[in-house]
Amino acid sequence: MTFKITRALIRLFFRLIARIEVQGMENVPRSGGLVAVTNHVGRIDPGLAYVLIDRDDIIMLVAEKYRETAIFRWLTWAIDGIWVDRFNADFSAVRACLRRLKRGGMMVIAPEGTRSPTGSLIRAQSGAGYLAMKSGAPILPSAVTGTEDAEVKARLRRLRRIDIHVRFGEPFRLAPLAGADRDRALDAYDDEIMCRIAALLPPDRRGVYSDHPRLAELLGEG
Repeated sequence: MTFKITRALIRLFFRLIARIEVQGMENVPRSGGLVAVTNHVGRIDPGLAYVLIDRDDIIMLVAEKYRETAIFRWLTWAIDGIWVDRFNADFSAVRACLRRLKRGGMMVIAPEGTRSPTGSLIRAQSGAGYLAMKSGAPILPSAVTGTEDAEVKARLRRLRRIDIHVRFGEPFRLAPLAGADRDRALDAYDDEIMCRIAALLPPDRRGVYSDHPRLAELLGEG
């Protein structure tokens, strides 16, 4: 009940402040384990999952630094989020994610690990690929524009609604780890994930992945 009330409040908040255009909604599985990956450009990004996706099993990761703020502590409890230490290996958070993924939950994660200061993609941190591989869950790539903190503040200051654009790509799976070089394989997983996200973004938002050979393949340019 608490989750549903919280989701309703989040949806009301977005309805009041934003117009949301969505593409590829048909690609979002309605059930089953899933790792949803997205770029991260603004503080309000996580709320979009609760606005757009009608699932009660969303797994949201919340940075430990927000535990000091009462409203974030309450929100994390209300959505049954998982606290994660972004700066150290947080094995407890990894185990919690895997348990819930294997029970059929949908995890939402930004592989970059933090908000991009430029609005363009920055280098991914390890984690999303490992969780998808270890759980066996498919990966759903998505991309968002319009939620940049500066843009949100400027629009709301002028009492104007925010224009948010979200694109979902087709789900895909990662091949099992092969060979002895585990770290290199995990890096390749991260690159694959980020290039899938980059393919959904405008060219000027693809950042450090703009010239990646895999992105060229996905765009049909390779």
